[in-house]
Parts: sequence; structure tokens; C-alpha cells
Amino acid sequence: MSASAMSLYLPGLLREQLVAAQEAGFYSSEAEFVADAVRTLLAARPDMRLAAACRLYVRGVVSVGKAAEMAGLDLISMKRALHERNAVRVAPESVADTAAMARAALRAAGRFA
Repeated sequence: MSASAMSLYLPGLLREQLVAAQEAGFYSSEAEFVADAVRTLLAARPDMRLAAACRLYVRGVVSVGKAAEMAGLDLISMKRALHERNAVRVAPESVADTAAMARAALRAAGRFA
């Protein structure tokens, strides 16, 4: 998993609570605190998990299988959720490119002449 920098503004007391949790030894850094907060929020909000998984799939960041895993769904349910949201992902490869890759994979596996 890659990390990227981001700027975060927290109003008064929220900022103080973050600092206090860090001072109490719960977190070694602000980034660790924020990552845990986001994971906790996503765990508590299946609607948000599903929305994020759909967006990441559409953007090509994750596969449909990974999106299903992130959303806590089986593959069929994930495909249904994507369909219900009119989520379309355009592959950069043409149909001919995909067919050529499939033939090459089959050839490499010794299953295609």
C-alpha cells in the first residue's frame, strides 16, 4: 500500500483529542491516528465502504474482486451493486488486445497452440 502526503485541518477540540491520544501512547503519529480513524469509520459505515469500492473500481485503482473484498460483498453482489450504480469502467485495452493477451496466457500455460 502506498502512502501519500495530505494536509489536514482539525478544529480546536478534535485536534486536541488527536494530540492527547498520541501523548497517551495510543498512536505514534498523527498519520497512524488518522489511518485508524478512517478504517474505523469505514468499518462502521458499509454504505461508505461500498461507495468507495465502486469509485475505486471505476477509476481503475482496484479490480472487481478487490472492490468486492473492500465492500464486504461476494463477487456477484459487487457486480450487482456496480450495475445498480451505473458504474462503468473502460479498459485501456481494445477487444483485440484482450484477446491477444488471453491467447498468450493460454499458450504460456500450454493450453493453446
